[in-house]
Amino acid sequence: MQMNGSAWLGNMISRFRWTRRFVLLAMAGTLAVSSVAAAEVGELRIARQFGVGYLPLAVMKGQGLFEKHAKRLGLGPVKLIWSDFTGGSNMNDALLSGDLDIATGGVPPFITLWSRSNGSVKIVTAMSEMPLLLNTIDPKVRSIKDFAEGQKIALPAVRTSNQAVLLAMAADKLGPDEASRLGKLTVSMSHPDAAIALLNGQIAAHFAAPPFQYQELRDARVHTVLNSKDVMGPFTFTIAWSTVKFRQENPKTYEAFVAAISEAVQLINSDKSLAAEIYLREARSKESPQELAKQLADPDVVFTTTPQSLKRYADYMRGLGLIKVQPESWQDLSFENLHGLSGS
Repeated sequence: MQMNGSAWLGNMISRFRWTRRFVLLAMAGTLAVSSVAAAEVGELRIARQFGVGYLPLAVMKGQGLFEKHAKRLGLGPVKLIWSDFTGGSNMNDALLSGDLDIATGGVPPFITLWSRSNGSVKIVTAMSEMPLLLNTIDPKVRSIKDFAEGQKIALPAVRTSNQAVLLAMAADKLGPDEASRLGKLTVSMSHPDAAIALLNGQIAAHFAAPPFQYQELRDARVHTVLNSKDVMGPFTFTIAWSTVKFRQENPKTYEAFVAAISEAVQLINSDKSLAAEIYLREARSKESPQELAKQLADPDVVFTTTPQSLKRYADYMRGLGLIKVQPESWQDLSFENLHGLSGS
């Protein structure tokens, strides 16, 4: 049937309007998706430190687990940027200044920042529990009370590291002034540097962490003065923390990181030999795979996302005057994804 001019024009106008509406709807959908994607970061900046306590991070990186979960959650490409730190102070400054998204380390540096920031940072996940050893090369030092003036005790960070708080706890049992006396002997030093300095006789002792503490003990001159198990029992050694603001603005990125660490912990616990290989490759360590696998098989070395002894740490740090704000429970220190776990 042949259309007259008026009908043809009306039909073309109708088609144009429908096509225009379809294009506008498609553009609106595209803009909505782009808006959601733009709300999440295009790169995730993660801090890491030295030692086996950070094995979940090495496994996450080596196995591409974050990328796997980011894709599952519909995120676009997110670049991981890794920064190495020797202690918590600089890391906390970077986190607060916006130069870092996720910090990792011991519980005391985190609690210090939690108090200082009025709770604007919280724990994302726990990673490990393991004993820490205070090793010395001085045959005269058989107990922490034997350390004399001028002897240096290396640890990751003065006052605020796991080792610094544990040393103060142990010293408190010896007398009211011992914590202060021993605290004056401590110096901040990375574990790799401290291990070398100890064996070269440049420091008197090193409050170390795996694998460095075991590497030191292979030298016949080195012996252990203090085991953290005798001070505190089982406790969370390493955790990851971030700002409340980062989680609110990047919920999927946060979820992908949590899922990646959880899967990394599962892999470690199911195949310690593979985990050891991944760690040695990622850390570029010359440790033997067999020796590291043996360390990972120690029943006192535990990889878990459940935090332990957070409240005890906080209470003691409040008593030392290291923090001004004290949490009412361990959940106050962590994000909601951890609240259902049997933590302490």
